[in-house]
Amino acid sequence: MRNQWIQLESVTKDYGEGKGIFDINLNIKEGEVFGLVGINGSGKTTIIRHLMGFLKADKGFTSIASKNCWKQAAELKKVIGYVPGEIAFPDVRTGAEFLKWQADYIGMKNMDYANELVERFNLDINATLKRMSKGMKQKTAIVNAFMASPNILLLDEPTTGLDPLMQKTFVDLVLEEKKKGKTVFMSSHIFSELESTCDRVAFLKDGRIIDIVNMNEIRGEERIKEYKIGFTHEEEFQMFKSESFTVTRVQNQYKQVTVQVPDDEVEQLFHSLSHKEVDYLTHNPLTLENYFIQKYSEMESA
Repeated sequence: MRNQWIQLESVTKDYGEGKGIFDINLNIKEGEVFGLVGINGSGKTTIIRHLMGFLKADKGFTSIASKNCWKQAAELKKVIGYVPGEIAFPDVRTGAEFLKWQADYIGMKNMDYANELVERFNLDINATLKRMSKGMKQKTAIVNAFMASPNILLLDEPTTGLDPLMQKTFVDLVLEEKKKGKTVFMSSHIFSELESTCDRVAFLKDGRIIDIVNMNEIRGEERIKEYKIGFTHEEEFQMFKSESFTVTRVQNQYKQVTVQVPDDEVEQLFHSLSHKEVDYLTHNPLTLENYFIQKYSEMESA
């Protein structure tokens, strides 16, 4: 059984007026890639800053590899790869000087892997840091986070400002690290990025976790399909809603229902529909983005 490598136990940071994070409980296993998604202001950065030891919780605690993130922050910072949500470089002239400064800080002697990453991300490390574009600064931060091949990576919106080609390069890098057994905790607003890399994804709303989804389900490995069905007659529409299928959305004005059905129940679904007059039946590929929108809408309408 893999260790619980990253833990947040009842973590609360209340900034007032409903802002902050509230009663966050997460357990991320060693070797897991875990994603965090939510709209701006939902608390993603606050969670990651607690794990980095930048913030002290009002209640609860955080730990990484059995070390307290607040009390042992200096020790943990030397073994964690970190991409901040807001990049602010120290007062050094070039990207090369920054990476060398960081390498010296953690006692890293061999720069071969760092140079490989620089090449992969097409990064001009001799450029002046202050004059770098947002994308170049982001690539510098990514190289810095990965170059020592740390076992734990905390990544806050790591591909902000990157073009699609560089986003793919980043996804490939995370998948490589995953194969090596690295533990990755990553927030992102790019659903395809999380879908491609994560084992599980947590959904944040107003500082609270509203759901944690296993990505096997989203990728179809557990064979769950989603169908949108429109009925001709109100009576048959109402009858279908009372059946045992998992209904995820109902639009009464259109006599329309959306259901999620495991593969082994698809035959049962079509048998039920064969006795009803149906205007349309469409298969909706289940994506992380669709799942998130559905969950968020459910919370808004509750």
